[in-house]
Amino acid sequence: MLARLRRRYLDVLGSIYIYNEHRGYTAIDRVLDAVRKRSPDDLELLARIERHRADERKHYVMFQRWFERRGVMPLAVDRTFGHIDRFVEIVFGVPIARLDTQEVVNRDDLFERLCRVISLTEKRGYRQVEVLLSNRFVRSDPVLTRIFEIIRKDEPSHWTPYDDWVSAHARRGPSRWERAIDSFIHVELLFVKLPFLFLNPWIRRREDWADALEWADDANKALLPELAAR
Repeated sequence: MLARLRRRYLDVLGSIYIYNEHRGYTAIDRVLDAVRKRSPDDLELLARIERHRADERKHYVMFQRWFERRGVMPLAVDRTFGHIDRFVEIVFGVPIARLDTQEVVNRDDLFERLCRVISLTEKRGYRQVEVLLSNRFVRSDPVLTRIFEIIRKDEPSHWTPYDDWVSAHARRGPSRWERAIDSFIHVELLFVKLPFLFLNPWIRRREDWADALEWADDANKALLPELAAR
């Protein structure tokens, strides 16, 4: 019984994470494209966002390999389980797919808001990984534990480009409202959506990988020496 609960918990956890990592790097692709058009000479900012994007892609591939080792596909979760999805939709009033990223990046007031949303999301992710690394179900899986250790190491560099841009342009930090939204999304996921997914036996699995239509990116897979020996 305990083994079945453990497998189901890790299945749900991995499915939510692989969705969020894929959403993360594909959304950052749009931000990168917009920043390149607005500020092509800001090479430092571009390089730091590119690193963030590469890490998110790396994390996605790690979870993909973890599912492949288990011989199952992730559960077919959607934007309902995406932290950044919910945050953007609440703050900007539209889903990520309909957000005009170029307009957001071109306007300092909107880009400032986007920077705070990304920063809060990444900091929330870091704190959650710290919690998961003390979870006995997670610790029982050495490969998954290593994945979260790598994410913990990578995460701090993910919010600094956005915090630094806000600081350099003398913009304000997160408001109480924005912090409250971040907390609400986390609590909603943890106590409502995750239990629903865990207890729902009718949730189907994906039939293909989220990146199936993207170009194969062998360079990103080469960024996984941490798991190569396992």
